[in-house]
Amino acid sequence: MAHTDHLTMRRDLRREIAGTIGLLTDEQDFSAMRRYRSFTFDDHTAYLHQVEKLLQLLAAQGGHTTVALFDPEEYAEYCAGTGLDPDIPSSRARFTAELASRGPTLPYDGRPLAELVPDLVDEAVRQATWEYASTLLARLGPCASCGENIGRAAFARAADLVVRILDTAPPGNRHLVCSVTGTPETLLAVLHADDEGDATQLDEAEALEFTTVLALGIATDGPGGLVMRTIAPGTADRVYGWRLHAGGLEPLTAGEVFDAYCTDIESGDLISPESGVDYGEPPDLGAEEGPAPQHG
Repeated sequence: MAHTDHLTMRRDLRREIAGTIGLLTDEQDFSAMRRYRSFTFDDHTAYLHQVEKLLQLLAAQGGHTTVALFDPEEYAEYCAGTGLDPDIPSSRARFTAELASRGPTLPYDGRPLAELVPDLVDEAVRQATWEYASTLLARLGPCASCGENIGRAAFARAADLVVRILDTAPPGNRHLVCSVTGTPETLLAVLHADDEGDATQLDEAEALEFTTVLALGIATDGPGGLVMRTIAPGTADRVYGWRLHAGGLEPLTAGEVFDAYCTDIESGDLISPESGVDYGEPPDLGAEEGPAPQHG
């Protein structure tokens, strides 16, 4: 009887433990891990199949599991920095535990890996974009002429602009995209704002990332812009936007918005406009809290 009670207790405790699985999402990363003898998988498709079966088993047992991107290069650097042997499973388990606290993760919700992996990759891109933009903002330091911290001032200005953009938007669900052209690549950030009665629902992490990228564009005065799309039942989708200019936002004309949406970004070729979409000019954002800073 006591033995049965102990088994029951252990089973119940297992349900209380949250775990993380580090996932090798592509063939290149999978091949990089095969240099370790203790990594016994030799086929990426079979590996993904077994991971999915394990996730399903853990979920059936009532466990909560998150999935993280496992990067072989980061793993090798981690082992070199901590003095761990990279060719033993316990080192991989320890690294995966670190990923759970600092890396992009998604909870396993029963979806097939083929559906979950793209979302996990998107989450990793979002986090990398935010970290990169935050680093660049921090490096700007104080203004040589006035002493104001350029990055912090730009972030405050960006946050004010986001609030006013949402406050002046038509009713409906809003989808904003901010792009800032720079070196070595263009940074993109997306923000979804959904109407829930009298309140607007935002994902805090998404809002932080979006504001940071917008702040970088304001601080560097580089090429970039922001496009808003509002979606409401019974009406045409409304699209309008602004370009980054002189530390702020300059409205785009309806024609400029139309051209932007009807031009292929990579080839420059014209594409057919969407039906049921109204390309227009943005609403007046109202008075700003202060003039755009002119840092020397």
